Amino acid sequence: MTTLFVSDLHLEAERPDIADQFLKFLQTDASEADDLYILGDLFEVWVGDDDANAHYVTIKRALRKLVDSGIPVFFMHGNRDFMIGQKFANETGVRILEDPHKVLMYGQHALLSHGDALCTDDVQYQRIRKMTRDPDWQATILARPLKDRLRMAEEARRQSLEQTINLSMEIMDVNQDAVKKIIQSYKVDILLHGHTHRPAIHDVDLGSRKAKRIVLGDWYTQGSLVRWDTRGPQLEEIPR
Repeated sequence: MTTLFVSDLHLEAERPDIADQFLKFLQTDASEADDLYILGDLFEVWVGDDDANAHYVTIKRALRKLVDSGIPVFFMHGNRDFMIGQKFANETGVRILEDPHKVLMYGQHALLSHGDALCTDDVQYQRIRKMTRDPDWQATILARPLKDRLRMAEEARRQSLEQTINLSMEIMDVNQDAVKKIIQSYKVDILLHGHTHRPAIHDVDLGSRKAKRIVLGDWYTQGSLVRWDTRGPQLEEIPR
């Protein structure tokens, strides 16, 4: 029995190499797993389920094929694709999870998250995150024509890049107090997330006990996954 976890693929037509590797991954590693979890930022941008982008269609069909083969696929929103909705879920067969989501993995209690909510030192981003996750805000945006939403998304990407350049790496990383708080709150042994693009396994000292924080990497230059079976979670790279 094996469960696979990935995040931060940031799929877009301009990076066909990432899509090619992910499609191969779905046909190989994922097809032999018991479950696949995608913990956010599967796409670089998502402005609504009505976007008929041909690149998206290819990915959706591949996910549908995997699900139809009997492999459950779970999806959690990231900061790039938080507008993915029920239409996408119906088309692909994936099950959308709330963030965070607690699971029992081979006898270990784990908490799954995209990870951006833990970056509490970036106060400006947290304000934006709160706004964009609001159902009323999303409904207002989705009511606008697709071309307007695409233009808004491009401007948001530009602003995000500028802000990233000006922020320190520490501010953009998770806050350690936030990490400890959420682990204790959900009473888990392991926190697994993405978002920061800093793959690693960290020990978390909670005073009375120890926990672990596992960070998935992005797919910009190679694949990144956690392979979890009876031996525990293993963080791996997939050469491109």
